Amino acid sequence: MARRGREALDEHDHPSPVGGLRRGGARPMSDTGALDAVVDEIIDRVGRRLVVGLPLGLGKPNRLVNALYRRARQEPDLELEIVTALSLDPPRPRHWLEARLMEPILDRLFGDDYPRLDYLADARAGRLPDNVRLTEFYFQSGAALGRPSLQRHYISANYTHVARDLVDRGVNVVLQLVARDADGRISLACNPDVTLDLMRRLASDPAGRSRSELFAVGQVHPALPFLPGDAVVEADFFDRVVEADPDQRLFALPRAPVSLQDHAVGFHASRLIADGGTLQIGIGSLSDALVHSLVQRHGENARYRSAVDAFPSAESAALGDDGPFALGLFGASEMFMDGFMHLYRAGILTREVFDDLSEMRRANAGVTVESAGRGAVMEGGFYLGSSDFYAFLSELDPEARERFRMHGVSRINQLYGGNETLEIEQRRHARFVNTCMMMTATGAAVSDGLADYQVVSGVGGQYNFVAMAHAMDDGRSVLMLRSTREKNGRVSSNIVWQYPHLTIPRHLRDLVVTEYGIADLRGRTDEECIQRMLSITDARFQDEVAEQARRAGKLDPAWTIPDAWRGNTPDRLVERFEQAGYPVPTYPFGSDFTGEEQRLVPALQWVKERSQNELGLVLDAVRGRPQDHPDELARLGLDRPRSIGERIMARLVARGLERTAGQLR
Repeated sequence: MARRGREALDEHDHPSPVGGLRRGGARPMSDTGALDAVVDEIIDRVGRRLVVGLPLGLGKPNRLVNALYRRARQEPDLELEIVTALSLDPPRPRHWLEARLMEPILDRLFGDDYPRLDYLADARAGRLPDNVRLTEFYFQSGAALGRPSLQRHYISANYTHVARDLVDRGVNVVLQLVARDADGRISLACNPDVTLDLMRRLASDPAGRSRSELFAVGQVHPALPFLPGDAVVEADFFDRVVEADPDQRLFALPRAPVSLQDHAVGFHASRLIADGGTLQIGIGSLSDALVHSLVQRHGENARYRSAVDAFPSAESAALGDDGPFALGLFGASEMFMDGFMHLYRAGILTREVFDDLSEMRRANAGVTVESAGRGAVMEGGFYLGSSDFYAFLSELDPEARERFRMHGVSRINQLYGGNETLEIEQRRHARFVNTCMMMTATGAAVSDGLADYQVVSGVGGQYNFVAMAHAMDDGRSVLMLRSTREKNGRVSSNIVWQYPHLTIPRHLRDLVVTEYGIADLRGRTDEECIQRMLSITDARFQDEVAEQARRAGKLDPAWTIPDAWRGNTPDRLVERFEQAGYPVPTYPFGSDFTGEEQRLVPALQWVKERSQNELGLVLDAVRGRPQDHPDELARLGLDRPRSIGERIMARLVARGLERTAGQLR
């Protein structure tokens, strides 16, 4: 999963007409009293201790959730525990200048009445009432840092264990957005991931709990794309179905900028993807960079190969391909997102899989399958993405729609659902590609937390996919990361000797990719792993890591770092891309920002970082030339400053625009 904003939010729900209540049929209702009636029924059915399971990400019915939370705030004797993950919320500007940039963008993405989650705003502000508890197993990246109540109530769990944990915590209410097609069928659509597993577990719970103890409410969202697969459920799957007006805009993720460093990581990873294989990826700029390079490899292969020549890699030759995708790829990913849409449009996501073992074996052998054209090219556990992605899903014709299927996470994230042989045939040459924050020199990954065990995001499905790669003879786990990070002008290495908190242990080490290349760690000794990790470490930090390894007795004292690795520098990366003439656009798949906004984003980030140095800030203000950037300053309302503070800020922003001008490609 991708990096997401950490802004704390403190907004209230905006009531608007909502829909009706039904079992097996819907009748429209038009006021917030309708939602209160649903809350009344939940309490009448379940009692005054509610353990509410909400879907991860997009599938939360925000207005209904807010109505339930409001009731708990009003009635202290009503116990409410919300168990969920990835509670999405639009960012909230922290500074008046940031607000001038962001508010028009937020209005375009969410409208002015997006129903923010009240419980999330209160939890981040530390003001949840005593009778309410929020328990999450995955956060928006960084959103819980420095917030003790969120940190204390985090569950560290593999994605495939969440349904079990919900049952153990006594879940007795489920609230979820659903989609309905023209034939009246209901699909769990964006979130069959945990809900399906939860219902199946309750149906056979060894502890004796049953489905009858759970009250499940589905709220139909007219704009939620309907997808087939196990996500399509029977009419009695929910105890109640609420029909709503389309006034909760689907949460759309803005497309993030992709740096040259990201492009280098994605390019190296693209060489590991085998034609005729299987792909799993997450979200974020590194994944966008990977998808961009796969599209280049397929559609502009001569140019792609020129980059291969500029970035030689012995590791990739035996693991992937450099040619176009003649056989295509199959997507099997817990998260179905924009990247797979781009691969489908590019003619890459075309390898069909079938649920019949004999058909699947014939297809893998290159024999024509009678049911060809009816197989799946993509199977996911949940979907989340941009507004363009939702439009793409909604506009699929019926035949194409059948090729994109949604299932429970136990089927997507592991092989142990009873059809292991079929799953392995379907996922041949699998490459499970994920991102991490740091790696140790011996191959352990830090993906979800910091040294003091504060959680940045969560384990999610990363461990599932890494372990699954080791369970398959031709499967590989690929962990991507940037070799360095920069904060307040200080550069640090993301490849370290050791770290107190780990997400993936070193005994599951496999393929690691940075902007400097690929390290194949599977089956290697500790010394071999350290040497290979040093080969993809920024040259500025190689000696430090090597010396720590020597002191620990893990590296031969006589061994020296090869001269070729000393070329692992940012300047050398630029030279190689320029040598190859390889495109590295900042927004490879378009942007949600205007041209002025695209230029302002890095400029304001530069100003923010420079604010740590007061003397430097004064010098920057003197050097700024507002007259050179009229359009950008007008976008911020700084073209005609109305105060001394605005005059100074106009100069600082102008200086930031000058200093970051080369970042936008």
